Amino acid sequence: MHYRRAALVTVFVLLTGLYPRFAMAQLDQSQATFKSGVDLVSVTAVVRDKKGRVVRALGPKDLVVTDAGNPRTIVGMQSDDQMPASVALLVDGSGSMRLGTATVTSQQICEMILVKLRQEKDLAALMSFDTRLLTLREFTKEFDQIRSGLGEVEAFGSTSIYDAIAGTAAAVANRTQNRRAVVVITDGADNASNYTPEEVAWIASTIDVPVYVFAVAELNPLAESEESKGPAQRNALFELARATGGDYFFASSPSLVSQSTTRLLDELRHQYLIAFEPGASTGLRRIEIRARNNDFKVRTRKWYSTGGE
Repeated sequence: MHYRRAALVTVFVLLTGLYPRFAMAQLDQSQATFKSGVDLVSVTAVVRDKKGRVVRALGPKDLVVTDAGNPRTIVGMQSDDQMPASVALLVDGSGSMRLGTATVTSQQICEMILVKLRQEKDLAALMSFDTRLLTLREFTKEFDQIRSGLGEVEAFGSTSIYDAIAGTAAAVANRTQNRRAVVVITDGADNASNYTPEEVAWIASTIDVPVYVFAVAELNPLAESEESKGPAQRNALFELARATGGDYFFASSPSLVSQSTTRLLDELRHQYLIAFEPGASTGLRRIEIRARNNDFKVRTRKWYSTGGE
């Protein structure tokens, strides 16, 4: 199983032309870098306190990194809320989105995100999917182009949501900004993907692209949240999002949408970029980052891939 996971990520990376870059020097000036004589793994992380507030001004001594069960020393840690962000809006265009208020809610979510982005610095792209992945607007600072593209999303056909997330993550990974994300707006009804949710989580996690999911299906407001459920009961999109360092939101009311989009942008603005030396063995490796303060919760991707030393 471990070999299959590593092989899957390797093949995907080669096919999309994305070579994981663990050497953190001489990248685009808009990207935070760590100068080192050895290859480093860079990981973005968000830290929140027990009230859900973003925790700022932490240092390497405040966090613990575990790589495949082994402790790693943090050799660099940065946070800069002025760095630009690249956000890909991935809107479900399958037939099931014709039901209820899904289409209107999708447009509302996109608008709230666009309003919160900084037009002078940030970039947004618009993609849609049924069994295909369609690029409706390339990355741009002209957010009115994204708005006009929303009218081109057609609700028709079957749904390959996991394949679409994998393809969009690859496109976003080409962006040089550390602060980048895929925002998926969907009713979650996949019926045609070739990739499994677990495989997409490995891919997106390995290329360090967090996935944020907005669930727009009609929901019971008294329903138990995904967070409060046990692992066996949580839905696949929730697990996928969390494995990449992203999050999963219910979009059952305008107030929830507003809170969730604010939380998303707050996280992109206040990520930590953490660097450590990779392990010697090859393949897909599981990482965990926790805070020494038990009141703080760290969310980050769960995997990285290395060719070894």
